Amino acid sequence: MTPGGLTLWAHIVAGFVALFAGLGAFLTKKGGRRHRRLGRTYVYAMAFVSASALALFAFEPTGMRRFLALVAVFSFYFAFSGYRVLGRKRPTDGAAAVDWLAAGLVGAASVGLLAMGGLLAIDGDSFAPVALVFGAIGAVFAGTDALKFRRERERGAWVAEHVVRMGGGYIATVTAFATVNFGFLPGVVRWLAPTVVGTPILVYLSAAYTEQFAPS
Repeated sequence: MTPGGLTLWAHIVAGFVALFAGLGAFLTKKGGRRHRRLGRTYVYAMAFVSASALALFAFEPTGMRRFLALVAVFSFYFAFSGYRVLGRKRPTDGAAAVDWLAAGLVGAASVGLLAMGGLLAIDGDSFAPVALVFGAIGAVFAGTDALKFRRERERGAWVAEHVVRMGGGYIATVTAFATVNFGFLPGVVRWLAPTVVGTPILVYLSAAYTEQFAPS
C-alpha cells in the first residue's frame, strides 16, 4: 500500500474514533472522569484527522484536497480552542502564544476558504456556498477570539465557549461522516445540514450548561 493509502486509512480510523469519543463525551456526566477522558480522546483524534488531511493534500494536491485541508484546520481549531479554554477559566487568565498561533492559522485558512468560495461562485459552481459558509464561520471565530484575547473575560464565560467550540468541532466530524456515507443527498446538503441542525442545539446547550456550571 502506498503512503497516501496508509494515510487515508489512518485518517478514516481517526475520524471514527473522534465520532464515537465525541458522542461519548456528550452523553457522559459533565466534569466527570469519563467525560474528561473521552473529551481528550476526541481532541487527540481530531488533531490526527486534521494532520492527516494536510498530509493527504501533500500527496495529492487537487482542488478538493485543498478544500479538505483548509476545512481540517477550521475543524480542529474548534476542538482545540474548546479544550484550551478549560485552562483559562478565570477572567484574568490570558491567552498563550499557542492560542494566538491557532487563531492566526484558522484565520488564514478561513480567508483561503472565502477566496475559494468566491472563485467557485464566479464560475457558477454549486459548491461555492459550502466554502463561503465555512470560511465566514471561521473568520468570525478567529476575529472574535483575537478580540477576546486582548481583554478580560466575563466570569463563567468559559462554559459557553467550551460547549460551543467542542460542539462545533463535533459538527465538523458529523459533517465528514455525512459527506462520505450519505451519497444519496445533494453535496451541498451533506456539507451544510449538520451545521444548520447542530447550531440551534449548541445555542440551547450553551445556555443550559452556563446556567448549571457558571458561577452566579
